[in-house]
This record gives sequence, structure tokens and C-alpha cells, in this order.
Amino acid sequence: MSAHAPETALGERILIVGPSWVGDMVMAQSLLITLKRQDPGCVIDVLGPNWSAPIIHRMPEARRALTLSVGHGETGLKARWRLGRRIKGEYDRAIVLPRSLKSALVPFFAGVPRRIGFTGEQRYGLLNRRRRLDKEVLDQTVKRFVSLGLPVPEANPPAEIPRPRLRIDSANQAALLERFGLRGKPLVGMMPGAEYGPAKQWPLAYFRILAERLVARGIGVVVLGGPKDHPAGEEIASGLEGVHNLCGATRLEDAVDLLAACAQVVSNDSGLMHVAAAVGTHIQAIYGSSSPHYTPPLTDHAEVHWLALDCSPCFQRVCPLGHTNCLKQISPARIEAAIEAHSEERRA
Repeated sequence: MSAHAPETALGERILIVGPSWVGDMVMAQSLLITLKRQDPGCVIDVLGPNWSAPIIHRMPEARRALTLSVGHGETGLKARWRLGRRIKGEYDRAIVLPRSLKSALVPFFAGVPRRIGFTGEQRYGLLNRRRRLDKEVLDQTVKRFVSLGLPVPEANPPAEIPRPRLRIDSANQAALLERFGLRGKPLVGMMPGAEYGPAKQWPLAYFRILAERLVARGIGVVVLGGPKDHPAGEEIASGLEGVHNLCGATRLEDAVDLLAACAQVVSNDSGLMHVAAAVGTHIQAIYGSSSPHYTPPLTDHAEVHWLALDCSPCFQRVCPLGHTNCLKQISPARIEAAIEAHSEERRA
């Protein structure tokens, strides 16, 4: 857990229990912005997995990040109890974004007076301000998050939901561009990974074809992702001068700053896509098994490539039909044309 920061405001003290996915944590910033608009003096802390601290630190609305060293899928009862007792008495309200039972434990152990979240997994004793999830009204993840920060009569989110906007560290960005030799050319980022599964991943062969064509146009290509994405990055970058495989070579906060330095990015529906949206980079967003209606990039600077086949969205990790046509039928030429069209618009 990060060190306690001094109290500087007299508003409500709010604990947000954040989600366990990068994209969802970015979208949770819309809730923080909503809370600050309601009460500019409120103090907001965000609880999340260890990896989430760099994202939370880039949210101006968050005072501090609280982290738990608990593996994904683990209950971590003792760790949650210890953290809850440590922060006992520090908060007036807790908003629990995940719908799991374990996510509601820390606010309960901390004795937070008002503990708000959607009904789910028999959390009746853990949450004392439960909300019913109307999936037709709250048809997007970000709407669900924002609704939990609104008074009950106004729990349906407004038509205009505030969009995430992460801070950029310009000094770190400059150092990264120098370190990796990325100066002097316009940059296109590529994010070939998708933690959820292969049914959300555009073919690596298509990424490579696109990278070859972009390099031929004098554009630098940066492939970003975690250590698990490094082999995919190698498949795209190997032997191509001007294509930099940085998967696993950067921290999450570095990815924020590098994405902000890119003119455009090509991404699956992934966490880094939402990071790119939150730093204002133009996105070529590729959707396969998921739906852009449910988790769209929260920006005006995005073009969505989704075929809406009869079999999609299936929301499966692996294509149940074995063909992944929802991705394979989105050609590299289509994405190349979209990149060039946007570049022409900027030059006009």
C-alpha cells in the first residue's frame, strides 16, 4: 500500500474499489471525474491490484493508490482484512465497482459507513447500499461505473459521460523517445495483445503486413504490450528496420507516455486501447468477439473497425466456430487506408 498522504480537503472521503483490468481501471476515471464535479472538495482514494498504481497516479482526481498483493482469482482474505483494519475510520463512503464478493471485503473490514455496489454474489452483509443492475439502461461498462457515484434517483448516467484523461509525464516521454531512438519520424503504435483471449486479437500476420507498409511510407512503428506479448511483437518486428518491439521493455506508465507520443495507434479491444483513448491519440480500433457498443474507446479520436457478423459479438475468449472471420475479414489494406486518410486530414 502506498504511503498515506496528508489530508488537504474537508469534503467527503471516498474509497473506490477499482476493477482488475487495465481498460476498466482507465474507464473508472469517469466515475472519479463525476464525483469531483459533484463535490470538488472530496478526497478520493482508489484500491486496485499492484499493477494499477501507475494508472491511478495519472488520474488528477485520485489522491493516492492503495494496492493489494493478491493474485488474480485469489481471495486473499488475510491481506484484505489487514488492509481494511489499517484504513479503518478513514472513509465516509466506499464504491465497489467489481461485482465479486471478495471486492467488497476491504470496505466492510474498514467499517466504511456507506458501502455501495451492484447486487451480486450474495454481498448482502458486505454492501449496505445495493443497486440493481439494469443492463438495458446501463449498457456500457463506463455507464455502470458512473451510475454508482450518482444519488439513487439520478442513478441513470447523464447523456454526456466525462471521458478519462490521464496525465502525461513530458520529461519521461522525452527520455523514452531518446532511449529507444524514436525521434525524427511520425509514430504509429501497435498493440497486438488482448488479455481476454485470441478471439479479440487481429492476426499477427496482418499486423506485420501493415507494419511493412507503414515503414515503406517513412513511418516509425512501436509495438507495445507486456512481457507475454514479446513473442507477438517479435513476429511483427523481426527483420523490419523502423519497427520497434517494446513489449515487456517498458513499464505501464511508460506505455502511457509513449502512446501519447504516437500520431495513431492500431489496437485490438484491449486495456492499452483505452489508455490511448485517455491520452488523446487517434485510434484504429479493431473489434472481434467483443462489441464497440459495450466497451467503446471513450474519445472522439477513434475509428472502429467491426464487421458485426451474424455470429458476433459472441464475447468468447476463443472463436466457438473456429474461423475468427470477425477479425480475419478486416484486411491490412483497410487499416492502412484509414491511417492514411486520417493523416491526410491532419495535413489538410
